[in-house]
Amino acid sequence: MSTATFTVTGMTCGHCVSSVQEEVSEVPGVRDVRVELASGLLTVSSDGDVDRDAVRAAVAEAGYSAVDGAKVIS
Repeated sequence: MSTATFTVTGMTCGHCVSSVQEEVSEVPGVRDVRVELASGLLTVSSDGDVDRDAVRAAVAEAGYSAVDGAKVIS
């Protein structure tokens, strides 16, 4: 299993989180999706290598932007 993190921008509420989770969970091979509203952290676990382009496309489909890696919150 492989895990990748992304930072999602533009989310403002729980509905935003649900939309991102729903779209990303439909990416082939994805086993688990976790989204944290406050930090924008998106963690994706997949059977094989995470298809980063497909995850970014799914986030865009939900109406948001995603970049590889996670923001550091201090």
